[in-house]
Amino acid sequence: MSCKHHHANPHRAVLILSLIATLAPTAALAQETPPPAPVAQDVQTIVVTGTRSLNRRTLDSESPVDVIGNKELLSTGSGELATVLSRLLPSMNFPRPSGADASDAVRPAQLRGLSPDQTLVLVNGKRRHTSAVVNVNGTLGRGSAPVDLNAIPLAAIERIEVLRDGAAAQYGSDAIAGVVNIILKRGAKGGEAEVVYGQYDAGDGEQGTVRGSAGFNLGQDGWVRIAVEAAERNATNRSFADPRPSAGPRQGLITQRYGDPDSRPRTLFVNSEVRINDDVDWYAFASYGERDTSSAATFRTAFTDNNRTTLRSPLYPEGFQPLLGSTSVDASIVTGLRGVAAGWRWDASLNHGRNRFTLDVNDTVNYSLGAASPTSFYAGELTSKQSLANLDVAREIPVSFMSGPLTVALGLEARHESYEIGAGEAGSYFGSGAQGYSGFRPENAGENSRNNKSVYLNLEGDITSALSGALALRHERYSDFGSTNSAKASARYAFTPTFALRGTASNGFRAPSLAQSFYTITTTNTLLVNGASALVETGTFPVGSAAARALGAQPLKAEKARNLSIGAQWQPTRNWTTTVDLYRIDIDDRIVFSSNLQLANAPALSRALAAQGVFVGAARYFTNAVDTRTKGVDVVSTYRLNFAQGARADLTLAYNHNDNEVQGVAASPAVLSGQGLSLVDRQSINRLTVGSPKDKLGLTGDFTKGAWNGRAVVTRYGEFTVPQNDPALDQNYDPQWVLDLAASVRLNQWRLTAGIDNVTNRYPAQVTSRANLNVNGTQPYSVWAPNGFNGRYFYVKAGYTW
Repeated sequence: MSCKHHHANPHRAVLILSLIATLAPTAALAQETPPPAPVAQDVQTIVVTGTRSLNRRTLDSESPVDVIGNKELLSTGSGELATVLSRLLPSMNFPRPSGADASDAVRPAQLRGLSPDQTLVLVNGKRRHTSAVVNVNGTLGRGSAPVDLNAIPLAAIERIEVLRDGAAAQYGSDAIAGVVNIILKRGAKGGEAEVVYGQYDAGDGEQGTVRGSAGFNLGQDGWVRIAVEAAERNATNRSFADPRPSAGPRQGLITQRYGDPDSRPRTLFVNSEVRINDDVDWYAFASYGERDTSSAATFRTAFTDNNRTTLRSPLYPEGFQPLLGSTSVDASIVTGLRGVAAGWRWDASLNHGRNRFTLDVNDTVNYSLGAASPTSFYAGELTSKQSLANLDVAREIPVSFMSGPLTVALGLEARHESYEIGAGEAGSYFGSGAQGYSGFRPENAGENSRNNKSVYLNLEGDITSALSGALALRHERYSDFGSTNSAKASARYAFTPTFALRGTASNGFRAPSLAQSFYTITTTNTLLVNGASALVETGTFPVGSAAARALGAQPLKAEKARNLSIGAQWQPTRNWTTTVDLYRIDIDDRIVFSSNLQLANAPALSRALAAQGVFVGAARYFTNAVDTRTKGVDVVSTYRLNFAQGARADLTLAYNHNDNEVQGVAASPAVLSGQGLSLVDRQSINRLTVGSPKDKLGLTGDFTKGAWNGRAVVTRYGEFTVPQNDPALDQNYDPQWVLDLAASVRLNQWRLTAGIDNVTNRYPAQVTSRANLNVNGTQPYSVWAPNGFNGRYFYVKAGYTW
């Protein structure tokens, strides 16, 4: 079902890369008088994620860890971290929603097809705070409030380690799908600056980015490194002309803005360290960023119907497009001391992070205020905060029966979290509220918080020269829902110096976020009503509210997970490494957003809410309702070819296959089933299982000779389905092939790069017009498309290093 604008064949690129991988070794050997072969670089890297041991390499790890360097992070045309990771990691998915309110500005990414908030994000090994935005519309990660990856600039990052395994016993809540650990650049030496410019083939989406990083000495025994990044990303629009007579004088013109929003991020990161004495170091890293975003809501036609008898608003005789203007302010600081005492390595730190998200609605109207209505409103703000105190100690202890020392690590952690909703101005929520986004009401406003404390133990080491193992235990107590225990056992056995098997077994959890427990708002959403799309006033209620209890809500509890994995590692030469990892993840009591409980045909419930002063056409809340099982396989194979005169080619094959299935669904409360409503409908369930691609394949070829470099990436995004409650309206999307090309040249300290992402200008299939799911053609592409729907992108870069 996939379609394209041009008939270039990306399968040829796959064939070319395959031929290179097959024939290049032969070509290298076919030199008549080959020079001495250069010493092969060991492609393995020391990792710090998922282990407390020193000098643990990626190939020695009992769990799969991907290491992505700064060069790879800057190898695409994108400046968004989540977009870059989704192109480099086959197990990561990052669609580009549009028309999804705040989710346009803070877009979620998922690992292994699970919820975005089931992946833990660390910076320098320390827990990163989450975004204040809750994804409440029909996009990937509906109901989640994860970390905003795009708030972390590429300029600040040295490398990223991605642990593809459950790690709640090591790191606590959220680490079910895996852990993303972002390691910042360090040291006083050197620096770099880069300017990037790009534009889409359609002539819009112009982007400009300036980024840089530099180090400085702090006295004789310290350093500080500063990274800055600023960008201007203009909106894209892939809407078609509006055929509706109700559009009035704009009928036949493009009325909807449907694509990426306008975005203006500005970010500063600082990383520092000072040697206090031979045994103690002080360290600190901090960040501050602001991102202004303007995204589009659904276009309101000039007239209320196609007969053109009644204007919606005298303020907009040609109709209007509400724009959501948001500002996301992200700030964090981590500081601590670490050193060695009596043979123990210790690290004591304090960690504070905050995200504040404010929202204005522009080019809009409040119908209830008539012709006197303002056209802009302040809709309110959301604030998420996190504070931690942490103490880790570790040492290596000789054990007679082990071939190496036993690493013993102990830790204590205390965490305080809060979530706050601030009300908007009265006009934003009065009566019908501001069109596009009705503001937060005073009854929505308030701050809620909780505390948790944890203690943990890690043991790991080489039992024999061939067998290594690790054990992790963790106990946590939350002030709002109680205690939980997690454990993880892992092992690796090397049958030969080139082949090993590894495996892990663990249980874990994810605590319900404060946002899921307390988020509340009433907005106008596009829902399927009586077989057609319609705008419906929809209330989101916290589970402890009277409105939610009237609809059968119960207090939230922690999600419980069980992870199993087994993998094989093969390294026949220092230049060739292949890993294959099978995994299974069972999650009970998954927290999901309920279905949109439409009350038009549920008079008893409508009356119950009206008695509380709540007047909505639909309602929803968070609930522990679904048990799922995720099964899959990750394959990563890297090969380096060394040619004459120092030239080399790095080839990578990366593949992920993922199957999600539902094991059980909670019964609907009697108050809902008695009115013919389902707590979790078919669409909500199937979004968990078929909404993300079943598989993804990436083939990368990177060739360097002297000052020149060329890079080709072919990505195959697997099939996915956008489900509806009516199975006849489900839309299946076929696999899509995308080719990215880039070339660069180094001129002394300068590097010049030109590239094209999506060379063949591939677009996903268009959304069906059945039940008006494409909103009369004004929203022609699915927000679930894993590669977005912007088309071909051209970019150039100029970088300078010192």
